[in-house]
Amino acid sequence: MPARYQVVVTDYLSESGPEKKILDDIADLTLLQTTSENDVIRRASDADVLLVYHDMKLTDRSMAALSKVRAIIRCGVGFDNIELESAGRRGIVVCNVPDYGTEEVADHALMMMIAITRRFLPSNQSVRDGKWDPQVAFGAPRLRGRTLGILGCGRIGAAMALRGKAIGMRVVIYDPYKPDGLEKALGVERIARLDDFLRQAEFLSLHCPLTTETKHILNARTLALLPQGAYVVNTARGPCIDGAALVQALDAGHVAFAALDVVEVEPLADERIRKHPKIVLTPHSAFYSVEGFLEMRTKGAMEARRLLTGEPPRNPVNLHALTDARCRVM
Repeated sequence: MPARYQVVVTDYLSESGPEKKILDDIADLTLLQTTSENDVIRRASDADVLLVYHDMKLTDRSMAALSKVRAIIRCGVGFDNIELESAGRRGIVVCNVPDYGTEEVADHALMMMIAITRRFLPSNQSVRDGKWDPQVAFGAPRLRGRTLGILGCGRIGAAMALRGKAIGMRVVIYDPYKPDGLEKALGVERIARLDDFLRQAEFLSLHCPLTTETKHILNARTLALLPQGAYVVNTARGPCIDGAALVQALDAGHVAFAALDVVEVEPLADERIRKHPKIVLTPHSAFYSVEGFLEMRTKGAMEARRLLTGEPPRNPVNLHALTDARCRVM
């Protein structure tokens, strides 16, 4: 066993206080503060573990170059920025932190849904412009009794379903990968076919991971299946929605309003989305609270410690592709 392990944080962090509390006795910590794969290849050649946030993409090229890396911890839920199969072929276990910001993202999705329904931002702007006209909110529907569709019912989707129920909405879910009976546990309805689900979703909240199956799961065809005047909220992954198709559906009036915490390409460069009067935007911040961010960092560092000290990881996501693992996984 080496005297000191090397743990490298690729992106996002400018200090490492929480990580040091957990790893300082066994590892040296380096903050790269980069989103460049070339930088990672050049500066992390001695790394045993990488801690990666959502701005950093790791492809086959970096997996091949980082011959010492035994594990990559994606500090967050989604791991579509890491090539799982490439890592697995080289014995690198990839883990995520799936249970840190459930409440925050669900709260954010609910907030966005209420904001666009109650015309919160136009009302605020109207008052700031010197007006006092309640008609700016006219057309807002009552939420109680309306149908909220949850697309993807993992931890966050389930939390959003419970929030929808709490304000009196009828909640339907679509998730072909969850076991039978989840809907009974939540007290909601489950719809087996995507098209049938979308036809009922007056309010649609996305909570699915980004996969080849879910990329552009909302496109021109599927958006057209939503009820006339539907509301769309996305706190999952930007590419789950075809941005051009969403703009067209908003311009046509088929979708009333949309609220997006994530977009296809981040940072946002699409001016059609940035300036659209019927889209409310937040900058991929749904995950954040003081407590949630600390929880994410702590759990990511704890996973790294487990892997470095010979314990199996809690949340591996590429066991299906893993061969000749460089560390213990079971």
